[in-house]
Formats: sequence, C-alpha cells, structure tokens
Amino acid sequence: MSETIRFDLPQTDIPTQWYNIQADLPRPLPPVLHPGTHQPVGPDDLAPLFPMALIGQEVSQDRWIDIPDEVREIYKLWRPTPLLRARRLEKALDTPAHIYYKYEGVSPSGSHKLNTATAQAYYNKQEGINGLTTETGAGQWGTALSQACNFFDMECIVYMVKISYQQKPYRRAIMQTFGASVTASPSDTTDAGKAILAKDPDSTGSLGIAISEAVEVAAKSGGKYKYALGSVLNHVLMHQTVIGLESLKQMEIAGEYPDVVVGPTGGGSNFAGITLPFLHKNLTEGKITRLLGVEPAACPSLTRGKYAYDFGDTAGMTPLVKMYTLGHDFVPPPLHAGGLRYHGMASIICEMWDQELMEMNAISQMETFSAAITFAKTEGIVPAPEAAHGIAGAIREALAAKEAGEERVILFNLCGHGHFDMSAYDAYLGGELSDYEYPQEQIDKAIESLPQIG
Repeated sequence: MSETIRFDLPQTDIPTQWYNIQADLPRPLPPVLHPGTHQPVGPDDLAPLFPMALIGQEVSQDRWIDIPDEVREIYKLWRPTPLLRARRLEKALDTPAHIYYKYEGVSPSGSHKLNTATAQAYYNKQEGINGLTTETGAGQWGTALSQACNFFDMECIVYMVKISYQQKPYRRAIMQTFGASVTASPSDTTDAGKAILAKDPDSTGSLGIAISEAVEVAAKSGGKYKYALGSVLNHVLMHQTVIGLESLKQMEIAGEYPDVVVGPTGGGSNFAGITLPFLHKNLTEGKITRLLGVEPAACPSLTRGKYAYDFGDTAGMTPLVKMYTLGHDFVPPPLHAGGLRYHGMASIICEMWDQELMEMNAISQMETFSAAITFAKTEGIVPAPEAAHGIAGAIREALAAKEAGEERVILFNLCGHGHFDMSAYDAYLGGELSDYEYPQEQIDKAIESLPQIG
C-alpha cells in the first residue's frame, strides 16, 4: 500500500449541494412544538428568530439543497479540507487499524463551525438583517460567527458561557478582533440573565442560559437582529455535511472505505457533518459503516438523558424539541470541553440514536486529554478539547481492532485545533483536572422540570 498520508481535493470538488438526511430517515423527525400552545410550530412562529430561507431548510424534505455561489466562494478560503492517514498514531498504538482523520481546524476560525456560520450570515444578509445574536461555549462558534458577520458587514452579539469567558480570554479577543461584542453569561443585560443571577450570583453559566440571553435580545430587537445557532437545528447539521461529502471522495482516493466513523457530540453538528453522508450510503446503498458518537461523561445527554420534549434554553423561551435531554435546568460542571456542555442534543442525532442507526460512548475528561496528548505527540496537532473526544473514541476502536487481531478502517472528524484552549492543557498537565460523572440524583432532579406534554 502507498505510504501517502494526505489526500487532498481540488477546489472544483467543493460540494455544490448540502445533504439533507430528512429525505432518508426511516422515521420522520417529531414535530417541533410551540412553547405556549404545545402545537406544531409554523413559519410565522420562527420568523422572529430566523430568516425564511433557513426556516425552509429546517423543514425541507429535499435530499439535496444547493449551496449559494457566494457561500462557496467564501468556502474556498479553506475548503476542501485535508484528509490524513494517522500512520504515526497507528504505530504508537501498535494497531492493525488504519486511522484517518478529516481536519477542519484549517478554517480561518480554526474549526468546522464556519461551514454553517457563513451560510447563516449569508441568508440573514439576503433578508436585510443588520446583525446576529448568539451564544458560545468553548468559543469556536462565537469565533466563527464573528468572522462570518464580518464577511457580510453585519453586527455580531455574543453571549459567552461565563466559565469559558474566564478560561479562554483569547477566544474572546479573537471575536472582538472581528468586531463582535462579547458578554459573559449569565449577565445583567437581559431579563433571563438577571433571573439566573438572582438565584445564583456565582453561576458559571451554561449554553442553555446563554441561548436564553441571545434569543431574548433578538426577539426584543424589533427585527433589527436575528438569532443564529451553531448546532442542534436541522439546517445547521445540513450545512456541515460538506465535511462528510468531501470525505467520501477522499476515502475513495485513499482506496479504502471506513468500517467506523467517529465524532464528538455536544449539540450534534460536527458528528452529523462527518457521519450523515455515510449514513446516506448505509440507508440507500446497503453499506454497513458503524457511526460512533462520543460525549463527555460529565454531560451525558444521549447515554443518560431522557427522550422527551424540552426547551432548548434554560429560561424556556425556545420552541419545544423532542430530544435526549438532561433537563433544561441542567447546569453542568465547568469541564474544559466547553462546547460539549449542552443539556440536550440535535433532533436528528436523537432520532439516529433512537432508531439504532448509530452507537454512543461517554468518555471521561482524563481519558480524553490523554488521547489528545497522544495525538499531539504523534501527529503534531494540538486538538481542541471537544475534538479530543473523537480522538479518544477512535483510539478505543483502534485498540479494539488490535485486541481482535483485525484490520479496521477508522475515520474521525478532527473538528478544530486547540490553540486557544491551552489553559485546559495547562490544567491537565499540572494535575489540576479530575474525572467527573454527573450524579444520577441531579439528573433526575433536572428531568423533573421537563414540560408536561399531553
């Protein structure tokens, strides 16, 4: 076999369409419900937050959605992204497995998030919107949206989970460099934030709280601002399928096809981006690639959550989505994988899990950072803590192949670099981190607050 380790595509192979899994799911997604009436929402219910083009994509049953030329032109700044064979990691693990990774850290924002941020900014600009509000956990999404808004000369207002705001000052500085305003959440600038601080003045925040603040600002802006979300929603996951679509072509160049595709799962966007095109092949062509998600044991929404209707935010301002949830009151510990702290999960991923179309692991923080260090030493890339969960899952698969004495082709999504996450590595290397599994009694308590749907 060739010793080639990098498989690149020409810019002419940047996908011209996004793939929409809703056309192929064996069972359709449950309806999204109005938080007041508990009836299915319509376009008018979502219009205060999203432009009509994205609302249309959210409910579309079309298998392929054209990517606008203006979006593809910006994609050319970093797409196609490279696919690499991790031969040095294979050697270190002494495994017969062949490990490949799709590297999304080459984007200007350093992660996969720019794939959808660019599209969302474009569609909002087309509708004449002045700016976007959003939340961010680890800071990768806030970084991406601040850059995308800058591309289209739009304002960007970011509510950043307070613990990440404190842990990752350089992420904040990057957002501000591109013109975004960044506020630690919970804050005293919104009613939602004030309510949280009244109950817990020392709150370290959560994605659910930050979402509440960003949604409130958009909803009260009189149409000046719309809201943008970096994960969870159907159109967001669809925009990320450029990752898997490119990977299919690159694996063909490599002369192999993955037995298993691995990705970290927080809200579901990067896992969906790498896996959905392969799921399409499973569902329509009889392929049998295993799809493996990895979530933190400290925020185990899929592996320990309840499949029920819940709010996407803490204050209960968003529509009700059926998802595996730890309860919208769930406030996770300040683990260093800030982008994987969400209480719920994308509806598409929840249905994949419920329909047994994927597998799931919950991995501890210490095992995750150990995997990150191993990868950095062998492949030379320092991964984001979120991305390291995918690496940990891939390493488990490679060691399982070694124990079984079989070759196994593993593909994982290296969704971002960790250049602005070094405080997390500093804590790990300094012996300041420990494993944490969320207590079942606290999960039970949070789930008690789920809305009662007839």
